Order: sequence, then structure tokens, then C-alpha cells
Amino acid sequence: MNILITIGDLNIARGAERVAVNLANAFSEQGHKVELLSFFKGDLNSPFEISPSVKLSYINPFSEENQKKDKNFLYRFYIKNFYKIFLSYKIKTMYPEVDFIISNSSNYFPYFKNKNTRYIAIQHMLATQGSKRNKLYDALVILSSKELKIWQNFYKCVAVIPNFIPHIPNLNTNLKQKQVIAVGKLSKEKGFNRLIEIWNLLAQDENFKQEFRQWKLIIVGDGKLKEDLEKQIRDLNLEKNIILKPFTKEVEKEYLNASIYAMSSHFEGLPMVLLEACSYALTPISFDIRTGPSDIIENEKTGFLVQDDDLQDFAQKLKLLMKDESLREQFGKNAKEKIKKEFSKEVVLKKWEELFKNLKA
Repeated sequence: MNILITIGDLNIARGAERVAVNLANAFSEQGHKVELLSFFKGDLNSPFEISPSVKLSYINPFSEENQKKDKNFLYRFYIKNFYKIFLSYKIKTMYPEVDFIISNSSNYFPYFKNKNTRYIAIQHMLATQGSKRNKLYDALVILSSKELKIWQNFYKCVAVIPNFIPHIPNLNTNLKQKQVIAVGKLSKEKGFNRLIEIWNLLAQDENFKQEFRQWKLIIVGDGKLKEDLEKQIRDLNLEKNIILKPFTKEVEKEYLNASIYAMSSHFEGLPMVLLEACSYALTPISFDIRTGPSDIIENEKTGFLVQDDDLQDFAQKLKLLMKDESLREQFGKNAKEKIKKEFSKEVVLKKWEELFKNLKA
């Protein structure tokens, strides 16, 4: 089959871009002809490894960040009102023969279609009534079964297909390192400010101070809130215990140097970083937000789920994990087994092939 996958900007280390690259590589391995279309080019130096058999193309010769900085009124007006229509027409004319177009970006809607092409959108965010434009697609792929009924109230063809881990590693962290890790874009939705507040609660715990001094919180990622987070860390006098590191392609090393993965997001689709952390048998702890972590973590079996925004309880559960190595081992082992059973490439690709078959029937 001939498959086109669209994405916003392959230069940016975001979850949606990671999912698009994983799908492109996997479909190519299966013998499909695959092309990744990035709407913005930049230097096309993707932070993710893309198979040589996957063709890379782009629409705009500049980066998404440069486009956002453009202050020209007419250009901004065009982007807001006409760009999506232009994009749909251009893709229709550029790709008349593809079997499937998989949209992994909110920039694209198939206003203009080719008769023999089937159009699929991957929805990373929460279920809402959303835009009527979603009905232009032949199918919507959602990441969590918990919102299936809500989506089905508005759209006919909805399939639940989670993200997957391309290669489940043989290596596991040994869970003895005194490090807690969090990975993600330094943006508001990731909630790293409240993770820092949780760390401060542990620092103020008189009964835990001696053990706490041995531990560090490592936050890996880039983003606009870096200076704000650095200031928060300084104001709380936590510079010795909290380290901000830039995004790295070698994030495996960071996982293997940690014992606990802490997720503080306000909302998620199905977080790749949490899947990756569990694949290395890290012990996960997360707020129980609407979707995402609860699809991966089984509370008190593979990790801890904490009521959203209950910083005190999060701190207590985190302290329990930091103090109890055997509990970390139990949760980490169970977490990795769940990844193998539900989020391996082999398991998830079968669901994609079934969707392709149904849409072409």
C-alpha cells in the first residue's frame, strides 16, 4: 500500500512527531511505500531516527517557530483563514495515487479529496464535539478506549489504536539509582511547576530529610518555560536537588540512570514518554488525569495514580517509592509486562492493518 503521513514540523521533539515517525518506520518495515510530509521544513534534522526507506517531504521552506514569529498582518490573516484550504488542495494535487493519508496534525483537513484515497486522523487530545471538519475523515483514530463512547456520539467510524513502543528494550534500570526523572516539553500543560512544588514538599519533610538529600529530580526537555522553572527552583533553594537537562536523542541513558518516572501533566493523549519509561521497568507515578496515564498505569499494581492536583498525596506516594526499593521492583516489573502485552509494535500494528482492511472493503 501507498501511505502518506502528515505532521506539523519534524524538527520539533513532540509526542505527535514521535508517533508519526514510529508509524512511518513500522509501515515501511511491513513493505508499504511510506512518505512523511512535514508542513514545515527548517533544516529537516529530525530528533527522531527515520528509516532510509521512508521518503521525507515538506510544504513550507521554513520552521514552524519562524512562521509563528511572522507579524505581517496579511500573512497572519491568510494563515488563520485560508491556509488549511490551500494545504488540502495542494496535498490532493501532489498525492493523487496514495491509498491512505494519515493526518497527525491539526493543520490539515481533507476539504479536497481523491476518490480512491481514504483519510484518517489521529486524535491526541480529549474528546469534545470538536470541529465538524473531523467528519471529512473516513475514520478517526483515538488513543484511549475511555473516550470511545463520547467520540462515537459525533463521528461514525472511530477506532481505538494506542501508541506503541517500536523496540521494547532488553535493558532494565536496576532501580537502585537515587533519581526521579520526568521528560517532556517545558510547557504549561506538562505541569512541571507542580512537580517542583511536590519536590519542595519532600524537602520540607523533617522525617525524610536525610534520605531526601540523596535523591535528585531530573527534568529533561526544552521549551518556553525554562526560565520560569529555573527561577522557581532557585526561589525554593532546590538547585542541588533538581536538574533541568535539554532534550537528547539518547534519552535511554536518562531512563537507565533513574528509578522512578514522575508525570505531572494536566492533560495527555497517550504519553509516549510514559510508555518508554515503563518499557525500561521504571516505576511510574502520575496524576490521574482524564486520559493517558490511567491507560498505562494500574494503580498499586504497575505504579501509583494520584487524584489530579493533590500535591500532598503525590508527595507521600513518591516518598513511599523512594524509600522502598522492593516496591519499585514490583511495580517496575509489572509495568514492563503490561507494555509488552498491550503496547508492543506487533500488537498495535495488527489494529492498523485491520482498520486499513475495513476502510478499503
